Amino acid sequence: MKKLLLAAAALTLAAPIAPAMADGHGEHAHAPSLAEVLAHERRDEDRARDQYRNPAETLAFFQVEPGMTVAEFAPGGGWYTRILAPYLAQDGQYIALSRDSDEVEYEDRVSEARAKSWPERFAEDFATEFGGEAKDVHAYEIDEFPEEMYGTVDRAIIIRAMHGAWNGGVLQNWMREVRKMLKDDGMVGIVQHRAPADASFDDVNPARGYLRQADVIKLMELTGYELVASSEINANPRDTADHPQGVWEMKPNWSTKRPELENIGESDRMTLLFKKAD
Repeated sequence: MKKLLLAAAALTLAAPIAPAMADGHGEHAHAPSLAEVLAHERRDEDRARDQYRNPAETLAFFQVEPGMTVAEFAPGGGWYTRILAPYLAQDGQYIALSRDSDEVEYEDRVSEARAKSWPERFAEDFATEFGGEAKDVHAYEIDEFPEEMYGTVDRAIIIRAMHGAWNGGVLQNWMREVRKMLKDDGMVGIVQHRAPADASFDDVNPARGYLRQADVIKLMELTGYELVASSEINANPRDTADHPQGVWEMKPNWSTKRPELENIGESDRMTLLFKKAD
């Protein structure tokens, strides 16, 4: 599959996928199982990472089911999009969200224009990949999520993306906005690069990409959430999480090509599930 979200990179978090997969709809249409979605040829380039990212187990832990409305934050290269979109297409809805582009400082007007056109480009790329028309694919920056859709989201999923919002000083605002989107029984699933519990604040912020699990839980509590469960599904005890250039030294980036990090998998990750607090 064409990496339809790569252009969005660190700026993204935005869009619902709707009837774009027209061939998946209809009274007698076959709703694909998660196993079928994971085995589809569009994931041929993605599948090597399944052993580290455990998508079937992670989505089961988040209690994601067909028919739900699921919002994904900062979909990046679209790795989870290529799972969630077809899995939810028949009776549910995939929503991707991007950050408020007005919060970003740009190097030049070209960069700014590209960032602000992301919703339209996403819609066109998505329709090309999955079928349907771009007008049926809705892309939202987080501050432009329609008020009429508040209270309609079953699950919000944040996969390896909290550190960017944390370092940008906007994570609390994001989570307050997410709370408005969720149904009363809606939940938030988080997978995040994990720093050791005894790591100093300087060790985890601002540039290394790792967060302490206790800090993530506390921030969620402060913005109106309650921890439902935690899991070690995506843990990797071989990752020391103390790399000078951060998580990007780990696979799949492997930016510094340190041989001792080549064959130990991806980063150690917390996997957390939250509900709206009373």
